Amino acid sequence: MSGHSKWATTKHKKAVIDSRRAKSWAKLIKNIEVAAKLGGADMAGNPTLYDAVFKAKKMSVPKDNIDRAVKRGAGIGGESIEYLSIMYEGYGPNGVALMIECLTDNKNRAAAEVRTILSRNGGNLADPGSVAYNFTRKGVIVVGSEGTTEDAVMEAVLEAGAEEIEPHGDGFGVITESSDLVSVRTALQDAGIDYESADVEFVPNLKVEVDASTARKIFRLIDALEDSEDVQNVYSNFDLTAEVQAELENDDED
Repeated sequence: MSGHSKWATTKHKKAVIDSRRAKSWAKLIKNIEVAAKLGGADMAGNPTLYDAVFKAKKMSVPKDNIDRAVKRGAGIGGESIEYLSIMYEGYGPNGVALMIECLTDNKNRAAAEVRTILSRNGGNLADPGSVAYNFTRKGVIVVGSEGTTEDAVMEAVLEAGAEEIEPHGDGFGVITESSDLVSVRTALQDAGIDYESADVEFVPNLKVEVDASTARKIFRLIDALEDSEDVQNVYSNFDLTAEVQAELENDDED
């Protein structure tokens, strides 16, 4: 799993979640637009669009916003979108590796903003390839624990191509080859198991455990990056022990 997924184990204050909802929706809309542009507006024939729309619905993005994004991306009605997809590699506090995925209409703005955020938060940009070698593109399906068990999830997905199941927040993360994402997602649906999202992500090959102090710095950096309108996703190779997670959860309760 991407290290950032571990942040799901510590609860953000409600006010912080609410204040970021608009930015979260904007990023989900971008995903829909790009998916529709690349594969067309028919979700039956465009699994990437299906997953982008599904995730947006799970995040309560209004249907009208979703429909407009699909049409805009597919060029229906004369509107069009043009985003550049750029991947920046970097290091955070204590040398933690970062993959920073951007969708932007202004490459120079995105590069300057990413560089500034990194430098202000104890990180720096890395040379292309110096971080990417430690990550592999994988399918990641997030399943909530409510109404199901790890054994039920495993039974549903094992023969469909799932590689492993990991703890993910309060639920599970099902890891697949990127090419098997749709078949594994379909197997969950056929088994009547609800899931929260199905995405292709950068998953670290080697994780690095960090202490609570370093984790706090990494979270501040990732939060700052995700506040940028150009940054779509941030992946990292940090890992948290149960003890560190407990300490961070205590921070939130203070």
